[in-house]
Formats: sequence, C-alpha cells, structure tokens
Amino acid sequence: MIVTIDGPSGVGKSTVTKELAARLGFEYLNTGAMYRAVALAVQRAGIRFNDEAAVTAALSGVHVEMPPGCVLLNGEHVAHLIRTPELSRGASEVGVHGAVRQMLAAAQRTAATGRDMICDGRDQGSFVFPLAECKFFLTADARVRAERRAAELAAAGQQVSVEDVMRDQDDRDRRDAARALAPMAAASDAVILDTTHLTSKEVIERLENVVRDLRACPRRR
Repeated sequence: MIVTIDGPSGVGKSTVTKELAARLGFEYLNTGAMYRAVALAVQRAGIRFNDEAAVTAALSGVHVEMPPGCVLLNGEHVAHLIRTPELSRGASEVGVHGAVRQMLAAAQRTAATGRDMICDGRDQGSFVFPLAECKFFLTADARVRAERRAAELAAAGQQVSVEDVMRDQDDRDRRDAARALAPMAAASDAVILDTTHLTSKEVIERLENVVRDLRACPRRR
C-alpha cells in the first residue's frame, strides 16, 4: 500500500510521516532528501542550481539511494550534509528542472514497488503515485510554517530568523506551484488537512485513522 503526504515546507510532513510509518509498520521514503542530495551533487560540481542545461547534463553522474535511515549520494552517506538552508533552496531550484523530477520520480516508484510505503513531498499524490491508495495534503498558516522551520533549524544548531525563513519559504512556494512539470498541488482525491492549530500528535492520529479505515474497507478502483 502506498500512502502519500504532500504539502509545503513547515507543515510537519517529515515528523508526521516518520511517526505514522512507525505506527502502521510501513517504510518511510523521504523524497525531499533525494532532491537535497541532487542539489549537493550540483553544488559540488560548481554548477548553478538554476542552470537547467548543466544540471541535466550532470545527472548521468548522480545516483541517489534511500536505504532505511540513510541518504546515499553515489554511495556516500550525506544525510548530515543536506539539511542546510542553502541546500533546501537548492533542492527547490533543481526540482524545477524536468529531468531531475523525472529521474527522481522513477527512483521513487522503483523504491516503493511491492512495499508498504509512506512517501512525503510536494507531488507524490498528484504526479509520482497518482494511483496511491491513500493521499493527504497538509497545509498551514505561512507564519506558523516559518516558525516551525526556524525552530527545527535551531534544534539542529542553525540560527535563522523567522523573517529569513519566510522569504525563502515564499520563494519556494512560488517555484513549486509554478513549475511546468508536476507543480505542487493537492491531488483531486487527497484528504486536505490544515495543521495550523494541531499538534503533531493530533495530525498523526487523524491520518492514522484514515489509513486504518481505508485498509479495513479498501476503495474499488
């Protein structure tokens, strides 16, 4: 069974997805980490994130794998290197390029084949897994999202102001919504949940109930 959880940054996708996967006994596919790994490869090659031709040409030398608990870039563990604001921005910029999205979408489909998997991202339900059995799209107030992201960075030892996070967040939201291939949007059959006034525990419980109900009485397709 494939469960997709989409939405912009700061809505709590990663936290919710990890815990939901643990509760259900599913595996977790962090697709955002895959885009950040590509951004790291592009950065190391000295290529501008927005140089589509150069990024596309470099993809033949980029291999991203997501074994449980790891992010591998050409065999190197890079999870500790890709959580910076610069690479988050870079992930959004390289993610606009069609070749990057096509490459990683194929990798994500391959990773999920025949497995119970929860995937979070921005286009999982609408583009990567259009036939997923269960889809969610999380939203939240922009200021609340920025505050959550700033707190997350602070916990990782990176001090960034909420205002700076909001500027980056607004830029990313515009890019994600405007890209030609697989723009960020809720799938037509997704359950939409506003997390502004909900704790992570409350969000997880609501999503868990939907998934368990669906597994007990699956939809006909």
